[in-house]
Amino acid sequence: MMQVICFGSSIIELWVNEDGKETKTVFTGDLGNNDIPLLSSPTMIENADYLVMESTYGSRLHLRNNEKAEMFLNIVSETLNNGGTVVIPSFAVGRTQEILYEINRLKDEHKDDEDFKEKYRTLMKADVFVDSPLAISATEVFRENTNLFEPEVQEEIMKGDNPLEFPGLHFTRTADESKALNESDNASIIISASGMCEVGRIKHHLKHNLWNPNSTILFVGYQAPGTLGYDIVNGAKKVKIFGEEIAVNARIEYIEGYSGHADQEGLMNFIYSFITKPKHIFLVHGERESQDVLKGKIDEETKIPVSIPEFGETYEITSEEVKLTNKIERKVVRTLRDEISQRLTKLKPEIEEMEKYIREDIANENLRDEDIFRINEKIKDLEKQIANVVEG
Repeated sequence: MMQVICFGSSIIELWVNEDGKETKTVFTGDLGNNDIPLLSSPTMIENADYLVMESTYGSRLHLRNNEKAEMFLNIVSETLNNGGTVVIPSFAVGRTQEILYEINRLKDEHKDDEDFKEKYRTLMKADVFVDSPLAISATEVFRENTNLFEPEVQEEIMKGDNPLEFPGLHFTRTADESKALNESDNASIIISASGMCEVGRIKHHLKHNLWNPNSTILFVGYQAPGTLGYDIVNGAKKVKIFGEEIAVNARIEYIEGYSGHADQEGLMNFIYSFITKPKHIFLVHGERESQDVLKGKIDEETKIPVSIPEFGETYEITSEEVKLTNKIERKVVRTLRDEISQRLTKLKPEIEEMEKYIREDIANENLRDEDIFRINEKIKDLEKQIANVVEG
């Protein structure tokens, strides 16, 4: 059995031989950035007949490495100086390791800048917790395969400066260790999955920090519409977590440059890299506004025909043309009934997770009487709300 280790996303090249003619189609998958230090840059492809390309950031440009590192340091140091916690909802594989690298790397910049050095000292005095079993496992895989890092990173490691190891870095493996983070008053940095805040330990950290004006929720990745992360990034004043309404008083920041997706410039450079340009490009995996802007950019600068496939569409590719041959009409009925059904579906796993943690709490022999009373009152309040819905 052969084991293959690779970091980052995959690009698929597909050759089809039909009637004596070979046609090549390239699918980009998630096309990464060129400036991610722990990963190699995306492989450039020399030729393709057809290109199916992601378009997540087709309308935007990312911050460059030095800009996002400065922004990261400023946000984190200000929060720590205020006695708050920095909560970073992070994708477990790739993004967490990049953030750990950035935290470690900052010390080598601005060596003569006193203001910078003061901020860096604040950062280095703080505890950094990676609170996600998957992120911990992924970080260990990165540590064991440093030969796949960029050459300059390998050089640092050879000098004894491993970017994934530094004082103050802790891995919380158990649920009890995770819960203990929210019982501490010490200013710290918590990196936790999931990146879009829908499931996992991150929801508990948000519940304990969103209300606190001294804390910061720092987003470093794309937030899909309909997710808790999207609501917070886009200015929600209140959110529901485990059935409880939480006021959003914390500082909310978003550093887009840490995204695992290429920005508009990176997407266009991928197209320019083809020696033999594609005859047609299909844009997928992006919101409509991003796709429309990128399509206009491709039309203007390359003159390559571009299609934005809709759900259920079928295209037939011949030597003469690309033709839409079938389209499935998808009716989306936006009624109050549908909304109620969607909300019930979303509530079910939250209630199950809430039950799990409440049972763990009440089984704790060291729990104070006032804490048990508070939990009981909250459950009674929830019962009343559910009864009102049912009776009404």
